[in-house]
Amino acid sequence: MNHSLGLTIETLVAILLMVTIGYCMLLNSRLKRLRADEHSLKAVIAELVTATEIAERAIGGLKHTVRDVNENLGNEIATATQMSEQLKRQLAESEHVVRRLSKIAIAARPQPADAKAAKQAAGETLAPGEPARDSFSEPAGESQKTQPANAKLSSAKAVAAAAQAFTERRRNGGLAA
Repeated sequence: MNHSLGLTIETLVAILLMVTIGYCMLLNSRLKRLRADEHSLKAVIAELVTATEIAERAIGGLKHTVRDVNENLGNEIATATQMSEQLKRQLAESEHVVRRLSKIAIAARPQPADAKAAKQAAGETLAPGEPARDSFSEPAGESQKTQPANAKLSSAKAVAAAAQAFTERRRNGGLAA
């Protein structure tokens, strides 16, 4: 029995050695793959570090650009605000001038015959060169035909005269209105 016990033990040791060799071969192949993956992982990490550095430089450039744009935009906004205020002042002045011109034009319009008659009845005097009229002095048809044409003509002349006076004052350096 001694001999068969030794053979069994020897066979068992041989089987265990073969299993160990197989397991070592399996571990060796896994280690080779791990090393290959390690090299590819190192390459990926190197690419990631490079991409990170490029992104950091790009972010720095963007920050610089944003700072420049903010400064320029601030200057443009300040200029636009000043121009807006100037335009508001000029608009207010122009509205004032238009109001004064419209008052001049209204004052320069000839008064209708009824208003002149009312002035005469109230005891007011007529302006020099203004003929006194009453409703009985002219035939009805003739007065109505010539009065609108004369009113339009004298109204246009009054506006032209007011505009001429306005430009004369402006040229002479006086107040516009």
